[in-house]
Amino acid sequence: MRVPSSPQVRLPLVALLAAACTAGLVQAPARAADVPADGHRSLRRQLQELTTAPGGPPGAMAVLKRGSRTEVYRAGVADTGTDRPIEVTDHMRIASTAKAYTGAVALQLVDRGKLRLNDTIGKVLPRLPRAWHRVTLRQLLNHTSGLPDFSDDPEFLALVTEDPRRRFDSRRLLDFVADEPSAFRPGARYAYSNSDNIAVALMAEAVTDCRYEDLLAQLVYRPLGLRRTSLPQGYRMPEPYMHGYDVTPPDPPEDVSEVLSASGVWASGGIISTPKDMTAFIRGYAGGKLISDRTRRQQRTWVDGASEPAGPGKNGAGLAIFRYTTRCGVVYGHTGNFPGYTQLIAATPDGKRSLTVSLTTQVNKKNKPELLERMRTVEENFVCALLRKK
Repeated sequence: MRVPSSPQVRLPLVALLAAACTAGLVQAPARAADVPADGHRSLRRQLQELTTAPGGPPGAMAVLKRGSRTEVYRAGVADTGTDRPIEVTDHMRIASTAKAYTGAVALQLVDRGKLRLNDTIGKVLPRLPRAWHRVTLRQLLNHTSGLPDFSDDPEFLALVTEDPRRRFDSRRLLDFVADEPSAFRPGARYAYSNSDNIAVALMAEAVTDCRYEDLLAQLVYRPLGLRRTSLPQGYRMPEPYMHGYDVTPPDPPEDVSEVLSASGVWASGGIISTPKDMTAFIRGYAGGKLISDRTRRQQRTWVDGASEPAGPGKNGAGLAIFRYTTRCGVVYGHTGNFPGYTQLIAATPDGKRSLTVSLTTQVNKKNKPELLERMRTVEENFVCALLRKK
């Protein structure tokens, strides 16, 4: 399905934002091939084959980092109108990997005593619907809250369809589902919801009297040296950037980099960053640089659930982080998809080895299920290369 670039369009629901829900434990793709001895050539070839697959991205990049050693794998181009390759300093929409940044803020506030994991919406955000008041910060962070997803709401979708570049009041996004019942009793099961991270950001603002954007800068960007990371409100991309595309054969790829306003996703997926900055983030976040050991132990209490799209191997959900158990070992991270972009960030539990994979088209189980399974196989092979002893 297509995501037209005109600001006045009817957007297909499947390509909207980073929504889509999934439940249960996701298994590894079948018959994932071992990484051969000529690993570098094989990984480059696999990444290139993703770009030439039906519906595949015009560009792709993978960044492996072991200690201070970095390996960069590229395929395709950053812009179909040029032959410019993707660079590690190119900006891109990081989609739902932004949810890990929300977690980084919230869990640091837990360490500082500003929040507790058992604090409820009713205590911190009493203006929100009474039906949600028993939901805890812990349940928001591991997607067991039962909050209805604002990005699936018909009124919200109608407004985005009318004007994809509409500037929403990001702090009022939950108003779209304020009259809807909870999907289930808090804590009863897992269901991925964009509403969860909006509520987390609002809780962080409520207990600090600081804007969420400022909290990101103070608690995440500065400590980890993220110089090209931001949370905008508009639709513009900072230069230079890797262009994101809707790829729907037989039509040529259509640039959708600046189709949607980030204000309609905000803390659930609106951050713009670069492969270099995302590598620094996941190494610090998964490696525990930002939070105490005590809070990390709470973060790594796993429930059955997968990121969206599913990451490599078997997925398990923690507090704003996922465990990916592959045939070669375990990494922690997050994935995301947004019109024009698909992301994976992952690192070893000590943060010393990391992987960032970025594609310049949206891939999820609804719009491109076959390509998703192929992508997950390639991601697992990159994880195996990352974890292989030298």
